[in-house]
Amino acid sequence: MATTDSNNSAHGRTLEQTRRANTTGAHVATAGVVVFLIATFLDWVSTEGDQSTSGSGYETDTTIPLVAFLGIGLVVGLQYAASRARGRQHRGLSLTAMAVGITAVLLSLSYIIDAPGAFERGGDLSTELGAWIGLLGGIVWSIGAGLLAKEPEGDDDWDDAVTTGARSAR
Repeated sequence: MATTDSNNSAHGRTLEQTRRANTTGAHVATAGVVVFLIATFLDWVSTEGDQSTSGSGYETDTTIPLVAFLGIGLVVGLQYAASRARGRQHRGLSLTAMAVGITAVLLSLSYIIDAPGAFERGGDLSTELGAWIGLLGGIVWSIGAGLLAKEPEGDDDWDDAVTTGARSAR
């Protein structure tokens, strides 16, 4: 998806932007965050025995909803940048979203491999469906943010003939 925009700089030069970011990655990341948010309210762990019980991600560990709510804030920022930024993205924001998505993946994996705090809780905890869905959401979230991060942003894609000529003369 190529567009050409031009602006006049303070030095009287014309700058042209030849590409803008494809926002598919932002939409994929948004879908991943929504899946992780839904998983937060599903059962992540359960105990077996006389008094079997289960706990949602929200009830089990405050870190799980924190990551989900942080993800909501990040995708709101990604969507806003897609509508307002010159290159339709802000690389720092998309890289931050990817980092938190990877955190969601690792958090989910920790519950799948061995639930944190099982020793303190005094029981054998079994992994439930919510941790697996959280893992899926975190993977989609990370991939989407990574797809957006590889796209051009802001001044990265602006052609400046005067600056380019000065660099090649060195």
